[in-house]
Amino acid sequence: MQERPTHDSRTHGGRTSGGDADGDAPQDAHGDAAHGSATPPPSPAGRAAPPPSPDSRTVAARWLWTALALTAAAFAVAGLVAAGWRPLLETDADVARWFHGRALAHPAWTETCRVFSDWVWDPVTMRILVGVAALWVWLRGEALLALWCVATAAAGTGVQQGLKSLLDRDRPHWEHPVDSAHYSAMPSGHAMTAAVAFVLVVWLVRRSGAGRGPVYAAYAAAVVSVAGVCLTRIALGVHWLTDTVVGTLLGVALAAAAAGWWTVLAHRRAEGEPA
Repeated sequence: MQERPTHDSRTHGGRTSGGDADGDAPQDAHGDAAHGSATPPPSPAGRAAPPPSPDSRTVAARWLWTALALTAAAFAVAGLVAAGWRPLLETDADVARWFHGRALAHPAWTETCRVFSDWVWDPVTMRILVGVAALWVWLRGEALLALWCVATAAAGTGVQQGLKSLLDRDRPHWEHPVDSAHYSAMPSGHAMTAAVAFVLVVWLVRRSGAGRGPVYAAYAAAVVSVAGVCLTRIALGVHWLTDTVVGTLLGVALAAAAAGWWTVLAHRRAEGEPA
């Protein structure tokens, strides 16, 4: 008796059972998983998990080490000045004489420096900038952080006045001065206040999640303003170069310390919250 051909999936036209017209075998979930090609399951919310953020402890350590290094550098420069290290004092004198000569020869340049020094980058203006930034943070729902920034700016004023009294460095003296200033020379209050203010602003803009544009604009404003206030104070003949260097280093250090300690405290609060 002749046997009728069976429709066995293994012999039917060289095709496998359940295959398509091209002879491709279907891939089920079990086969995919066995070969490691399965698509990862979505997160419970149906969205891909966000990338991990940098460890807050690492961020805090960077801020605090930066503050420590800059503070050490500032006190090293101040110590050399107090010790009367001649190469540094001669550099101060040479730079001051050069700028004073330009100030006498170019009244328009001198007046421009005076406007920027007394109005744009004046310590009062810088404190107002911190106040505006603090108000912005407050309105975003972070009242404690706003107070932290205001306290940092106030601490900067206290530190600079204390160091001025301690170091008691004379300001440059000129036969024909183009400007005048009060208190001792080191550190420069203008430079320190601007550094504190703009580092705080950069930090707040960065942590707000703003895009690259606002962050880059904050960095640019900080660099131009701090460098500009140092230049104008030397050009007006009321500060030595090292006064502005020490003021800048201490201002950045203080703001960095504030950012670092805030990050530490925020991390501890987060760890103390229930999961």
